[in-house]
Amino acid sequence: MLDAEFQQPVSGIVETVDRAQTSRPRERYRHWLGSLEPRADDAGYQTARGLIEAGRRAGLKAADGRLHLLVISGDRSTTSSIQRGEGMRRAVSEAGDVSIVQEVFAAWKREKAEEQAEWLFARHPQARLVWAGNDLMAFGAMQAWEKRGGKPGRDALFSGINTSHEALEGVRSGRLTALSGGHFIAGAWALVMLYDYHHGRDFAADEGLELEQPMFVAFDSRLAERFERRFGELDFSGIDFARYSKVKNPRLKRYDFRFRQLLD
Repeated sequence: MLDAEFQQPVSGIVETVDRAQTSRPRERYRHWLGSLEPRADDAGYQTARGLIEAGRRAGLKAADGRLHLLVISGDRSTTSSIQRGEGMRRAVSEAGDVSIVQEVFAAWKREKAEEQAEWLFARHPQARLVWAGNDLMAFGAMQAWEKRGGKPGRDALFSGINTSHEALEGVRSGRLTALSGGHFIAGAWALVMLYDYHHGRDFAADEGLELEQPMFVAFDSRLAERFERRFGELDFSGIDFARYSKVKNPRLKRYDFRFRQLLD
């Protein structure tokens, strides 16, 4: 068994392994061969950076000369939520002209994010950037902004994570300013590793037992359109995953599980 951590693109449910409560692979459970996780920090960083750059271009700074950022995270405990938040804070720290005015946790739910955003906008009237830990929470916050007569993508900017049809369409229409996704493919990459292991190429030798790979890609309108054109019906049968196998390609030394290459 190879554990692959990923967030489902529509439901927003997160499957994680709590490292503090388990042993390492191949220690206590002999069939737990290893783990593979998307580098969730990338998603938080990509979306926050895109949001900040767009906020500067749109001239959305508050009276103090800084961009005021509202943060709607998923939860306080899962690895995915924590790492996405760390990536977001890294982008904020690098920017130097951004203030996180408040962070809330909406449990990955659209309705909860909408409810929280209503009073966040009332409490912080100069905040024009909203970073959300997934697409559902971003759209919930958008609905709250629209109730106030606002126009997402114009007088307030929103970011999200996932590759749902609604999120990709949001990028294409301009309602969603920054989007990161591609991590759902982790299960397919895990099967590549299992195939190699089964055929005598143990990933532990040159990759280790716990892999964290950069699977996220930042979507712009062009990339969103390409994704929809190629995988709009969630049909990935056209991808030749044998290209990424070390057994099929003996010269391959390290796995490359970036999602972007599937769109080129």
